[in-house]
Amino acid sequence: MPSPKLPAERMSLVLASAFLLAVAHLPIAAAGTPVKDVPLMTEAARPPAILAYEIVRSYPHDRGAFTQGLIFRDGFLYESTGLNGRSSLRRAVLDTGEVVQRENVPVEYFAEGLTDWKDRLILLTWQSRRGFVYDRKTFRQTGGFEYAGEGWGLTQDGRRLILSDGSATLRFLDPETYVQNGTLEVTYQGKPLANLNELEFMRGRILANVWQSNSIVVIDPATGHVTAQIDLAGLLGAEDRAGGVDVLNGIAYDAGTDRLFVTGKLWPKIFELRLRPTALLDKPAG
Repeated sequence: MPSPKLPAERMSLVLASAFLLAVAHLPIAAAGTPVKDVPLMTEAARPPAILAYEIVRSYPHDRGAFTQGLIFRDGFLYESTGLNGRSSLRRAVLDTGEVVQRENVPVEYFAEGLTDWKDRLILLTWQSRRGFVYDRKTFRQTGGFEYAGEGWGLTQDGRRLILSDGSATLRFLDPETYVQNGTLEVTYQGKPLANLNELEFMRGRILANVWQSNSIVVIDPATGHVTAQIDLAGLLGAEDRAGGVDVLNGIAYDAGTDRLFVTGKLWPKIFELRLRPTALLDKPAG
């Protein structure tokens, strides 16, 4: 005999209960593949944080200096400048910009990045595949070395030299023999970041100017990931740009007083910046 009819509301309740009971007894395979605990975005693809900063003050800088490398040691700025026939190694007083020591690089070389190691200054050249070694006090050339490819930026992390060549790959060199002993591919949101230029090492991170941009990127030396960037668009005012300037390039870090200095090619000023506190620079890398 046919089943007696149920009121509509009660029928809905029965059907819902039956559905839930059936689902609860389905085997996992029948219900589909269990959902994996996968993050929406990988760490490598995460957008870099924009680091906030304030300008502490500015200092005079030689407008004729086509800045390639910049470091702060012994209370002075050491700078390498480029262009064939105008390349030089310099020591300057920060407060006044006065160049108190200078060694011209032979005219056939286009000087590039600069760093120090112990009592030496180490300077790259652009396409000549040759580096020069100088005594830090006297600027007397004491040696040289060869390397493959181009030379752009140079820094050191206390264990090795770090060289950029305009690509997305940084190279590590032994600071005593200058032999390459490693590489690091730098990625921005998971993709290779080329045009890495002037370099500095700060609080366990590699800082790099990106050629033809207004940004400095912060690189984790353990992974090569760009974890943060400093946007310096508008740092140099219109009045200072009126005299003719080139790109942002030049980073120096004073570890003793935690001061960060930046400038550019043919810029009339060097800026001292103070970064806002951030775990991206204060916690261990890796």
